[in-house]
Amino acid sequence: MKIALIGASGFVGSAILGEAISRGHQITAIVRDVSKVADHPQVTAVAVDAQDPQALAEVLKGHDRVISAYNPGWTNSDIFNQYLKGASAIVAAAKVTDSWLLVVGGAGSLEVAPGLQLVDTPEFPAEWKQGALAARDGLTALRRETALDWRFVSPPVFLEPGEKRGGYRLGADQVLFSGEQPAGITVSDLADGIVNEAEKPAHLRQRFTLGY
Repeated sequence: MKIALIGASGFVGSAILGEAISRGHQITAIVRDVSKVADHPQVTAVAVDAQDPQALAEVLKGHDRVISAYNPGWTNSDIFNQYLKGASAIVAAAKVTDSWLLVVGGAGSLEVAPGLQLVDTPEFPAEWKQGALAARDGLTALRRETALDWRFVSPPVFLEPGEKRGGYRLGADQVLFSGEQPAGITVSDLADGIVNEAEKPAHLRQRFTLGY
């Protein structure tokens, strides 16, 4: 397939890029800085502002799949507004181009109990909160899109570097647990699950999660 990958140089994005390459797909890597994308015959790196819906739409045309791992950066002091500006532009561009869209979000909007989301618990780390709240609002906005071919993936509570281990489970809107502890996953297995969804879509207009 021809895949447009927004945020291809980030922690999650680079793992998705590697997984998609390994499966033989052609990838347009949409990044702020093309020097962060290694040369590869299956990859075309393009510098586009993910907050510019018109410029983004021009690049998205002709792709079979659009995957967004967009994140303005956890150290960005205005991450809440910047994330939502990008998320809105990405959805707008996807609508204009009638794209298949998968958005990588956060775990904060997963429920730990009925009606209680992880981001609203007192234990949720302050340094991640604004980004998590923004991703939640992004999911809420996506859920209002009744025509766009979208899906949203939330990593589990613990997302860590590492190779593929396999054996992960899929879930929906609730935090996955492994025994008494919240589940985790390596970024390589998260990427595996994301590319699986791109190849064999199973979550039209749904959020899903995955973890060991």
